[in-house]
Parts: sequence; structure tokens; C-alpha cells
Amino acid sequence: MNTFGRKFRVSIFGESHGEYIGVVMDGVPAGLELSEQDFEQDILRRKSGAKGTTPRIEEDMPMIVSGVYEGHTTGAPLTVMFRNGNTRSGDYSLFEAMPRPGHADLTAALKWDDCQDPRGGGHFSGRLTLPVVAAGVVAKKILTDATLLDDTPFTGVDARIVELGGIVSEHSRGASLPEAWQEAIDKAIEEGDSLGAVVECTVPDIDPGYGEPFWDSIESQIAHAVFAIPGVRGIEFGDGFAAAAMKGSEHNDPIGADCRPSKNGAGGANGGITNGAPLTFRVAFKPTSSIRKAQTTFNFQTGEMDTLEIPGRHDVCFALRAPVVVEAVTAIVLADFALVK
Repeated sequence: MNTFGRKFRVSIFGESHGEYIGVVMDGVPAGLELSEQDFEQDILRRKSGAKGTTPRIEEDMPMIVSGVYEGHTTGAPLTVMFRNGNTRSGDYSLFEAMPRPGHADLTAALKWDDCQDPRGGGHFSGRLTLPVVAAGVVAKKILTDATLLDDTPFTGVDARIVELGGIVSEHSRGASLPEAWQEAIDKAIEEGDSLGAVVECTVPDIDPGYGEPFWDSIESQIAHAVFAIPGVRGIEFGDGFAAAAMKGSEHNDPIGADCRPSKNGAGGANGGITNGAPLTFRVAFKPTSSIRKAQTTFNFQTGEMDTLEIPGRHDVCFALRAPVVVEAVTAIVLADFALVK
């Protein structure tokens, strides 16, 4: 399904090379100030054009087509759309005979009896993260609405790349990429290959109480939303997988006099509920599936193994544009919990 959430319900629609893509948000409180300009900053953070990202550059101008009147949300379903303009669908004709390894070409064809839109990856494309980012902008506004807050003012969600191509380095938003990462990207471009990365996300100021035991734990809901992002391969909270090699005395978080943990091995949650420490997790993104480097795979037209060299415009490392997407899905989850409270 293409809908997520209980009270704040987010539905995305469209295909990579269709005329429009967009998002419908139901449950948005009335009275929030909202205009097209509010989306600009986060959309620019996702935009392509930098080295290592796809040369496909779209205008990405948001169109609010319902749910806003005179600069404020109305409480009715809020719809934001984007036009696709810079498409080259002919690049994808080859994949009907030779589905791309690692991509959804084959699984989509099998599930939908070859009725899917294959152009640009169709509904499975990373292009669909644009309306997700738009929903994240609205979710952040919901979270900063003073009528919904508890004790702690919401100061935002922050995500950044901490590892690229297996190389760990410090990198802050807006700064140039570390030299080792730039060299790795240059090498991947030269070889016609791609790179993965790890994105760390933190919600520094969050009250205790977000999340429910078991099925709707804060971790399970965030993991659910994060895995909707194309290319995600794993997620860990706090100490994550390293906790399996620790002793309880090393992993446990002592509780301070303020009723909050004095360290954060749990990543900000116990029993599926936020504990007042910063919510912290890391997301692993795989290398982009579409690569120029020759691969041996099956040709369904000839019935034989064949060599595939993928044409078209693709990210060498999609994760370069992913931090703002991770922020968006995190805000969506938290906004839904805030409205259900």
C-alpha cells in the first residue's frame, strides 16, 4: 500500500516519468501556516546536480492543490504535487528484456503481470522520495505547533552521512564532502560503479512517551517508514548490533536524577517508548543498482545469459541526497504519534 500513518495519513502517488508525482496528507490540523516557499529548503537538500548524483535535474516546484486557504491549512486533505519534465524514457526500453540486477524491474513485472510503468523505475523510483520530503515539511510544522507539545520544545530532526563507501568521516550539513569521500566518488564514476552510505539521524529534544509497546513501538514505526525509502538495507538504534557483543553493564543506561538516561546506548527508547534521551539511529543505504559497469544477467528475449551495460542518468550514490528523506520519514512518524496522543 502507498499510505502510512493512523491519524496523520500520508499517501504518495505517481511514477518517475509520469506527468505528476505527489502526496496527499489527511489529518493535518487546521490553522498551520503553509505556503510553497516552506518546502524550498528541504527540497533543495534533496536536489540532484552535485558530483555523484544524477544529472537529471527537475524544477521540483511544489503545487499546493488542496487543503490550504489564505496561507493556512484548512483541516481538509492536503495535496502537494510536482511536475515531471526532464525525462528520457527511451533509456529504459532495454530493461523489458533484461531487468536490472538489484532493481525492482523484475519483481514489479511479476507482481503486476507486466502492466507496470517501467520508465525511470516507475513507482519504485527514488524520484518518489520528493513527495515524501514534502510530507516531512508538513510533519515538522505539526511537531512545532505549540498546542501539540509536551514539556520540551521540538527543535527538529537532524540527519547526516557518517560513512560513505565504507569510509567513516565527520561531515556536517552544508559543508564540503571529506576528501576521502570525494576520491571514492571519483573512482566509482571512473569505473562506472556505485557506492552505498550510512546516514545517522538524531532527534535531540524529544519528550518521553512517544511509542507503544510491541507492534507500534517507536523503533518499529520508524523502521517501517525508513524501509519505505528506496535503497535502505538496514537500521540500528543506539549501540545497535554492537550491543550483541556487550555486557549488560556496558549497554545499560543509568538513570539520572532528572529521570532521564545519563548515556544513550538504547538510542532514546526503552520498551518501544521514548525515554527522554535523544532519539538516535543509523540507516544503511545500498549502492545504487543502476550502474554503467558491465554485468552478466539473464536476457528474457534471447533466453540466454547476456551482458548488460545500463544507459541513462543515475546517482552514483543516492545516499548523498538521502539525509533529508530520513528526516522526513522520522518527522512523519513523530507527527502521527503526536496527533494520536
